[in-house]
Amino acid sequence: MAKKPNLAKAISIGKALAAQTLKRRSRALQKRRKALEAKGIKVAPAKKGAAGKQALAKAPVTHASAGVLIAEGDSWFDYPFYDVLSELEDGFGFDIESVAHRGDTIEDMAYTGGQLDEFSRLVEKVLRTGVRPRAILLSGGGNDVAGDEFAILLNHAASSIAGLNDSVVTGVIDERARDAYATILSAITAICTNHLGQPLPIVVHGYDYPVPDGRGYLGGFGPLPGPWLDPGFRRKGYAQMTQRKQICVALIDRFNAMLKSLAGKPPFAHVKFLDLRNTLAAGATYKNDWENELHPTERGYQKVAAKFAGAV
Repeated sequence: MAKKPNLAKAISIGKALAAQTLKRRSRALQKRRKALEAKGIKVAPAKKGAAGKQALAKAPVTHASAGVLIAEGDSWFDYPFYDVLSELEDGFGFDIESVAHRGDTIEDMAYTGGQLDEFSRLVEKVLRTGVRPRAILLSGGGNDVAGDEFAILLNHAASSIAGLNDSVVTGVIDERARDAYATILSAITAICTNHLGQPLPIVVHGYDYPVPDGRGYLGGFGPLPGPWLDPGFRRKGYAQMTQRKQICVALIDRFNAMLKSLAGKPPFAHVKFLDLRNTLAAGATYKNDWENELHPTERGYQKVAAKFAGAV
């Protein structure tokens, strides 16, 4: 029997992971403090609670920057040459600190050892500059549904139940991904609250509707990544682009609905859901905005970055 997601338990796991992370970071910070003091550099103790809130309110935002954003995510945040984060820096004047890594699933971010430690270390680094971060940006989930496992989401095109396999999609998106999102959001919230005395705004997104045309990175030849959708469609007998697009729309809508069900609601009132659907071209000119099946072009990333800039 399939297990149903337990939001309270996922939040509790996130808090426990955050507590373990903060314990490790506390030891690391003590080690750093001793090293600095050995060099004759005095280190002021970190302020928490009400004092931390006052410090956060008084922390300056540098005039040469639109603000500091801290990012955790996948290839939409970590792509060769251009991505959402590079466009936010170059096109909108934000300073970005990131632990994003292309290929990561949302489960990797939530549960894999070291990820939260790197995030906490980055928050500490920003706070040492005396600048308060504007927001946390989180991008994840695309790698949980695309790639080698994509075919399992599909019933065969020749079967009487052609289309998405609802029970599998429910398990992957509404159970597994939702549980991982609740865990990572809870952990990030706890880490920020520990360092700042209050949570920071967190922005999450659900991607745009991809065009499964079989294009991978730089064509996807040989060892290059991709395509991520076409092989699954071919395996399950979907040759017509119209059918493929309809399935992708339904899948992305399910993913967005899952995120929307979490964001803005207790205990995630500080989490904002950013709807990116219909941001990128989908008609005859779609290649102007889509470099391949899953990733935008530079122009496409500029459009997405503009939505993020408006959200923060």
